[in-house]
Amino acid sequence: MKNKLYLAVMWGLAGAVVGEAGAAVDLFNSPVGVIGAQPADSKPAAAEIKAPAAQTDQVAQATPVAQDNKPAAEASAPAAKSKLWSYQPIKAPEQPTVNNKSWVRNPIDAFVLAPLEAKGLTPSPDADRAAFVRRATLDAWGVIPTPEEVATFVNDTAPDAYEKLADRLLASPKYGERQARRWLDLARYADSTGFQNDNTRPNMWRYRDYVINAFNQDKPYSRFIQEQLAGDELYPDNQEALIATGYMAHFPDNHNSRDLVQRKYQITTDITDTVGKVFLGQTMECARCHNHKFDKISQKDYFSLQSFFANLSPVDNIPVAKKGDAERKYEAALAKWEEATKDVRDKQKAIIDTVREPALKHHKERYLTDSREAIFKPKSEWNAQDRWVNHRLAHVTDERSLAAYLRDTAESKGADKNFTKEIADKWAEYDKLSEELKKFNDLKPKTGSAEISAMTELGHADAPPSYVFFGGDHERPLEQVQPAFPEAITDEKPDIKPTAFSSGRRTALANWIASANNPLTARVFVNRVWEEYFGRGIVETVSDFGKAGQKPTNPELLDHLADNFIKNGWSVKKLHRDILLSSTYRQSSAHREDVAKADPENKLLAVFPRKRLEAEQIRDSLLAASGKLEEQIGGPSVFPPVPANLGAGNQWEVSKDIHDQNRRSLYVFTRRSVPYPLLETFNMASAQEAHSKREVTTSPLQSLALINSDVVFGWSQALAGRVINEAGNDEAAQLDRLYQILFARKATGTEKETLQKFLNSHEKVVREKTAEGRFAVSIPTGLKGDQKLDPIRAAAFVDLVHTVANSNEFIYRF
Repeated sequence: MKNKLYLAVMWGLAGAVVGEAGAAVDLFNSPVGVIGAQPADSKPAAAEIKAPAAQTDQVAQATPVAQDNKPAAEASAPAAKSKLWSYQPIKAPEQPTVNNKSWVRNPIDAFVLAPLEAKGLTPSPDADRAAFVRRATLDAWGVIPTPEEVATFVNDTAPDAYEKLADRLLASPKYGERQARRWLDLARYADSTGFQNDNTRPNMWRYRDYVINAFNQDKPYSRFIQEQLAGDELYPDNQEALIATGYMAHFPDNHNSRDLVQRKYQITTDITDTVGKVFLGQTMECARCHNHKFDKISQKDYFSLQSFFANLSPVDNIPVAKKGDAERKYEAALAKWEEATKDVRDKQKAIIDTVREPALKHHKERYLTDSREAIFKPKSEWNAQDRWVNHRLAHVTDERSLAAYLRDTAESKGADKNFTKEIADKWAEYDKLSEELKKFNDLKPKTGSAEISAMTELGHADAPPSYVFFGGDHERPLEQVQPAFPEAITDEKPDIKPTAFSSGRRTALANWIASANNPLTARVFVNRVWEEYFGRGIVETVSDFGKAGQKPTNPELLDHLADNFIKNGWSVKKLHRDILLSSTYRQSSAHREDVAKADPENKLLAVFPRKRLEAEQIRDSLLAASGKLEEQIGGPSVFPPVPANLGAGNQWEVSKDIHDQNRRSLYVFTRRSVPYPLLETFNMASAQEAHSKREVTTSPLQSLALINSDVVFGWSQALAGRVINEAGNDEAAQLDRLYQILFARKATGTEKETLQKFLNSHEKVVREKTAEGRFAVSIPTGLKGDQKLDPIRAAAFVDLVHTVANSNEFIYRF
């Protein structure tokens, strides 16, 4: 993994500043079905397109090279059908017979109970209702329940109380937000490109909102797959399906790369690796440089899979079909900036116009040889590869790219043959105008857009050729390959039907992955959901169902879940409901010595596993406890406050609207180079690649981050104010209310005694320091009515609240 990240960084560092507007390319300014409509004298179809000359020459000159002591031809030979357990068809297992039949609420329980009884173990009793509703709410919503929600469930004596709770949780928009966060980990979601410039991707939040809505609408997982891999091909008139293809667009990207052919290879590599890992649970990336060392996946399999994406390009200027408040707000802000800066920008354009032609030539010459071959080729001679390169050129360039000609020439001080005093003067004036433009930065909208991003094939059905690359090096092509599924997994051949505007390749791939006959797709997904609830997958290596991965601890349970998932129409909500209503999920998490001895890792689940909250759950639950959590769904990403010493500059400009600052963590801007510090401390997902499972580390920095954060302390002040508002001035009642909010229970007598002692002793400390002028008191905020409080006692209470909110019990669910 480290080597992979290292190579990715080195690829990026090979680039330099690029740019320009005005390259002749197919831009996405027409409906999908219209783009690339071919005139009568257009180029031949994909089957007739020949490889670019440079690549043809390379193939002709290539000789069989030893690789792992095998000839190149043998190294990429097709793999035989594997007998690996995960490649076998999913079959509905027979529900096992168990002794304790009364414990079985649904088939899940029978599959869990049978191994327990075989081991001589019994399941744990049910968790108490208050603990259960806190557990279920955190798992389904990602945030703690209110005391009123806890009381409603605890006091519900109806026989279907648990069913009503599960249905309420799954019907809430918060369910979609929670599930979206889990999926965005897998999609390597980010609002920026990464690498040294880490440019903002202003449209990506629409993909995040698409995922939220998909889970809330219970979109069949099969359709969810199809839309993300081939929405533009399958549903060209559906803008939601176009947005869904953003799944493939989250690759880290270096806009400064000067080798556009290599950049294409890197992008398709990232997509291939992500699709293999996320949907199929396969470490496909291990077969890029050589045949897979563990699984029967050859290099040919890898590059055949990659060829499904050979014709794919990112497009970021598709107009939003139906504008809402977010678009209107963005356009209004942008119009103000454009009006205020029109004079400055017009003067800059006038300067560039005087050198536009030589500037464009200068810009294009900065690219490497194989890129320049496509860039300087007449459009009438473009093949599919040239089209991709030139589209990319336009995608990453702007007027600043042309201004680089003025800068480079002027700063050469005569070394450049084009240097003149006039050029130097023009650059000085242009640079001065650029500084003037910066004065209006506050007017320019920091987030939002009126366009969407998607992955499409630019309206053309012909795709660039794909090859097996020796050692994974794109400059050393071997045999040409066609789209194909890994032969160790299936004998099925892709059914590719090109359309007037696309190759049809990804439709064939999406249909195969989303097929009920695919042995991996359903197994991989239900295992991810199981891991979400129980902290460990039935297959612990949730993204590796190969030989190097762990075998399932309960293969019959896994196949039951997968088979049932498919039979229920790929309904994700039904899968969650079955788990929530099982006796397995209802068990107490109390420690049992007999289980610890017989099953130290609790793989058999005789005890419900305790689990530390994820980063977003901690922040969102603290906000919810304080009463400050904003419940707005969707919209552009936001920038909450960060420590003053972060030093992120204009990469993190805090949102001016206080309501935006208090939104759920799902909506916090994900900048690859500047992760939000509070979330990063608690192991937020990395957006560099598909993040399969949240790590759980424990370090002093986590406690220090919560205790010393001015923002978190502010939430504690608000929580103290909420407690006083809801419990009145009785301190015993205040302690009970504090515990009900944070832990879904009342404080015990011992806890109250301890807290009362702390309050009394800490009041003395605060009073002494205040008297000495060494301490400014921080009192509860948000108090209602004419509350008359002793500020010293109130400040001590804030510190008590802050301490309890930072306890171990709060950041765990039991």
